[in-house]
Amino acid sequence: MKYINKSIVLFLTFVASMSVYAGSSKLWDESTLNKVITNNELRVCFEAGYMPFEMKAKNGDYMGFDIDIAKHLAKSMGVKHTPVNTAWDGIIPALLTDKCDILIGGMTITSQRNLKVNFADTYIVVGQSLLIKPSLAGVINSYKDLNDPKYTVAAKLGTTGEISAKKLIPKATIQLFESEAEGALEVANGNADALVYDFPSNAIFSSQNKDRVVHLDKAFTYEPLGWAIRKGDPDFLNYLNTYLRQIKGDGTYERIYNKWFNDDSWLKKVQ
Repeated sequence: MKYINKSIVLFLTFVASMSVYAGSSKLWDESTLNKVITNNELRVCFEAGYMPFEMKAKNGDYMGFDIDIAKHLAKSMGVKHTPVNTAWDGIIPALLTDKCDILIGGMTITSQRNLKVNFADTYIVVGQSLLIKPSLAGVINSYKDLNDPKYTVAAKLGTTGEISAKKLIPKATIQLFESEAEGALEVANGNADALVYDFPSNAIFSSQNKDRVVHLDKAFTYEPLGWAIRKGDPDFLNYLNTYLRQIKGDGTYERIYNKWFNDDSWLKKVQ
């Protein structure tokens, strides 16, 4: 009887281990990482226009911090990098419907977005800041000063800038635009009092339009950015987190970061 029981236990253990192996094998077969390697192509979604993360160059190519990261990621896999420029309001649906394999496009990690996609570890942290009309310099010193119906505040549709504006300055008149450039120009042209948008983009616009806008250069939100992938893909997620640790450890990340955030020579190449 003892011999039979031991045999049953060994058999059940074997069956269980084979089930785990079969499940793991199925996950790998369905993994985006496996498909990327098989197809010899990494398709990357982003929306061009978010300086210095992703932009269109005068020669028609795409350039920016995220673009360089994506190219290096594809190189680490030994596959071709294929950029997929996508309108922001449709960028998560594009990922979910397999128009691309990964979203590397300055997306803030939020709990709401995390319900639809999975994020790799944070690769950079930004925050919202303000561009204001020069006439309001000294009058508006923080977002709190804009919380008044007499002020018109611009924000980009579908971004954390929109969320922050509606949440933190609800009494102001909020105007939404398809792009951050439109919102910034509204301020520069005097049609809006302020723009709520990401610190890096506001800093660059301000440096190019010093007489037309004032940048309150202190971020008032904490926004970790992450690369998004489809859910149910632990192999791809593991690879991305390992890759991120590696490039932050070997100097690659710092080199790319300095190129785009500590040097503005690239501005003359932007379309």
